[in-house]
Amino acid sequence: MRLQDCVPRPAHLKWLLDSDPAIRWQVMRDLTGEAPDTIAAERSRVATEGWGARLLALQSPDGDWGDGPRGWRDDLPKEDRAMLVTLYALVVLKDLGLDPASKQARKMIDRVDKRLVFRRLDNRPFLHGETEPCINGRILAIGSYFKEPNDALANRLLGEQLEDGGWNCEAPKSRRSSFHTTICVIEGLLEYERAGRKSTAVAKARKRAENYLLERRMFRSLRTGEVIDKRWLRFSFPAFWRYDVLRGLDYLRSAGAKPDRRVSEAIEIVIERRHQNGRWPLNLLHPEHIPLEMETGVGRASRWNTLRALRVLRWYDNYLLW
Repeated sequence: MRLQDCVPRPAHLKWLLDSDPAIRWQVMRDLTGEAPDTIAAERSRVATEGWGARLLALQSPDGDWGDGPRGWRDDLPKEDRAMLVTLYALVVLKDLGLDPASKQARKMIDRVDKRLVFRRLDNRPFLHGETEPCINGRILAIGSYFKEPNDALANRLLGEQLEDGGWNCEAPKSRRSSFHTTICVIEGLLEYERAGRKSTAVAKARKRAENYLLERRMFRSLRTGEVIDKRWLRFSFPAFWRYDVLRGLDYLRSAGAKPDRRVSEAIEIVIERRHQNGRWPLNLLHPEHIPLEMETGVGRASRWNTLRALRVLRWYDNYLLW
């Protein structure tokens, strides 16, 4: 299958637009090039309709989203389960594109900011982060997007970058970076920069981390050339803390990175995942929990995966590398 065969056709766009506001406004921005006012009007509906409105409505007055269903992560204390569910819910609201200036978003993040604390960490406020860089990268992104950038948290992450360019929640026990942790951190640093905290140190850290991914062709062992984890070649949404090839490529697109030959094999994987009907399927669901169902039919066409795949391919094609 060739790259030009993946150009979105009117029927594909109609199917994507016949969806939730969270999908529609991103299609308008990334694929159809609508006027800014039209995009903003559609984006504003995320707070009042569909997935975004439903997830917002499930936040408790205490700021969290509950501790998950019975049997989920019983290995953790109730408070830790609640913090994970809250983290995942906030990341999804960001990914849906909830406008941080909306009154619904301000009410939501004020609850988090004023009422949520890590009791096991001497009542540290949620938006100040905890101990693991994979979680702190996500919290940095959430705070930067919805509230304000946290300089101390960003500086902590910069100090935890490993010699090979990435991050690992197992450090210092392990000095080898993790794709999962690295993608969470660089997404957070990107949001931090977008919130007005551009600096040479942050840009350098992100570039080193991007090279960490690229030197490994986005999914291969640097030492052996083997596929590190075949699950990374299958795409899901939400990704939660987990890396996959589509998530990695979509980060590079969002960051404005110029693609080079090191992404060509990953691009081929994205193209190969497309079904004959021109849509990308939901390949798998992760066991993490948020109190919201979006797309749950594994093997069936996924608007999230189709949207993300098409915009990644457009990003690649714009540089005429094929």
